[in-house]
Amino acid sequence: MTEQALKALLDSMTLEEKAGQLVQCNAGMFIANELAITGPDGEPLPAEELCRVMGSVLTFEDAEQAKALQDMHLASDPKQIPLLLMLDVIHGLRTTYPIPLAMGCSFDDDLMTECADMARRESSACGVHVTFNPMVDTARDARWGRILETNSEEPLLNSRMGAALVRATQGDDLSNPENVACCVKHFAAYGAGEAGRDYNGVELSERSLMQDYLPAYKACLDAGARLIMPSFNSLNGVPSVANKKLMIDLLRKEWGFEGIVISDYNAVGELVNHGIAADMKDAARLAMEAECDIDMVQCAYYQHLADLVRERTVSEATVDAAVMRVLKLKNELGLFEHPYHGADEEKEREVYLCAEHREIARRAAEESAVLLKNEGILPFRKDVKRIALIGPFAEETRLNGFWSRPGAERYTVTLPEGIRNLLPDAELNIVRGCGANFEDTETAGIAEAVRVAAGADVVILAVGEPEDYSGEGRSRAELSLPGPQMQLIREVTAANRNTAVLLFNGRPLVLTELTETVPAILEMWYPGTEAGNAAARLLWGEANPCGKLSAGLPRSVGQYPMPYNRMNTGRPKPLPDDRAVPFSSCYLDMPNLPLYSFGYGLSYTSFTYESLITSERTLKENGEIQVTITVQNTGNTAGKETVQLYMRDPVASVVRPVQQLIDYRKISLRPGERAEVVFTVREEQLRFYNMEGREVSERGEIRLSTGYADHLILTESIEII
Repeated sequence: MTEQALKALLDSMTLEEKAGQLVQCNAGMFIANELAITGPDGEPLPAEELCRVMGSVLTFEDAEQAKALQDMHLASDPKQIPLLLMLDVIHGLRTTYPIPLAMGCSFDDDLMTECADMARRESSACGVHVTFNPMVDTARDARWGRILETNSEEPLLNSRMGAALVRATQGDDLSNPENVACCVKHFAAYGAGEAGRDYNGVELSERSLMQDYLPAYKACLDAGARLIMPSFNSLNGVPSVANKKLMIDLLRKEWGFEGIVISDYNAVGELVNHGIAADMKDAARLAMEAECDIDMVQCAYYQHLADLVRERTVSEATVDAAVMRVLKLKNELGLFEHPYHGADEEKEREVYLCAEHREIARRAAEESAVLLKNEGILPFRKDVKRIALIGPFAEETRLNGFWSRPGAERYTVTLPEGIRNLLPDAELNIVRGCGANFEDTETAGIAEAVRVAAGADVVILAVGEPEDYSGEGRSRAELSLPGPQMQLIREVTAANRNTAVLLFNGRPLVLTELTETVPAILEMWYPGTEAGNAAARLLWGEANPCGKLSAGLPRSVGQYPMPYNRMNTGRPKPLPDDRAVPFSSCYLDMPNLPLYSFGYGLSYTSFTYESLITSERTLKENGEIQVTITVQNTGNTAGKETVQLYMRDPVASVVRPVQQLIDYRKISLRPGERAEVVFTVREEQLRFYNMEGREVSERGEIRLSTGYADHLILTESIEII
């Protein structure tokens, strides 16, 4: 449809029809499905009326439902404006790959591209036009359950992984029925909620907001994302969905975003709860004045926008601009000509859980796993005869994580299945031992677990937090292993030291006692559909762990927030970190540093960093230099290493971080092989926001290092001139 035709369509619409285009309804109002909703259904209005006027729906199950919803709407809409169908496809549709936090541990933009491409093929066949993904909120507090949904505590890693996902999902042409539009979320600083509680208020300095939280959203928009979602939280006292400074001054004017802004679930209505709107009509006014285009589920726009325009409280031009943005996306997707887009039941059967997709998901699970500790236990020998698989996750099927589709557990490869696929002749004895819920206190099964462990050649302890303990609305004040799992771990490990822990969780946990107790820990996160196959291959060395932590693991929840790129202080604690130093910035009862730092991860081989060389000793404005880091695999096994490049600005006009990741690259090396990794460092990568809020670099020394956070090596200095 031409621009002129779209304008004519807009001009022909009544105020009520325009308001309808700005309303998103839950598909469950019109067609039964099992998908979870994350808030109230909104104001009760006749379903028949909403079906006729609504502009979009969310939460449907498959291509059949997608077509049925489109048919129901078009049969009643005299204007024949197709629906936008939206869905949360966060880490795969039917074939589930690891949760985003785990994907961040891969430090692999290309792997993220493969996974997103796989999800795109399955989503388009399902009939999805828009996915609410990527979520790129910087998160520094694991009490917040939605840390699961972001890639990292690091803005650069979030930016690169998020942009890779956008490019792979949207492709070059959205009218292609296999491509899906992306909605970036949650704008802005949703991950900085006070006390780690979901939906909670955020108070941030302008500098921290600009340096640590905004870059990833901007990177995804620069990659072409067509939609963005304001966050639930208030930011410095103003809820994002009504924040004109954020939504108009920054997003529209400074960044030039011309796409759709869609509220989060019931966020327009929640302006009343925040206390800045007197009622739903007032909430609709505030959100529309901030140029929020679509009201998700509340229907405040449909009930009140027409009256607000007639009263001249809201200008019709503002409403028209919002409607035109919606119509343009529908047109770009080709929905006026092909309202089903890619929805195709036969294609669903072809791509869902196909061998190619399972292979990608398995590889992603292997490369996202982080080997935290290994006292020579792993990999296990393949000639073992008796294997003990112990723990509440030993036979668990719910290993996919929050936002996996209903029924995802039916397709999960369990740990017993994965082990038997790899070692069909070994004797596998399985004992649950205990539960993993908060309320679990029963320990009677531990004795049987100890007996089985004592008679085994190797023991696998499968522990963690239940799948529904992390995700949206799932904040935790304590981050230890729930239930009597530590008692099980202590007694089983005492019975057989040839024990490795497999850890399943959606957030960083406090593993201090676990680390002191067991000889080997493999952090699997929620690995997805191929969980069992990936775990078995990692345990027995068919795959070599190469993940690096995308967020540090604390010694205690009391350390939060604990960003790896923390600011220096006037009284820094001197090394060593394991003792208190009076009148310095330290704890009396524990070290300052995390138990396991950002960027940390072991391998079954060893890597030696031989040199870091800069091509120049000086760097001019808008200039660049090359940094060459030489790495050798000095072990006996082929492996992958993520080479990380950090900077420190020791003297600046404002306090700067003690360390800051500026680039990374993942390499593969055979035993004995050496590689030179060349990074191009641009002056703009070294910039920061000064006292006046301008992004600058300043003359003086910059230190460039490799290693990982809190363990930097091979430092060289350059001079900005």
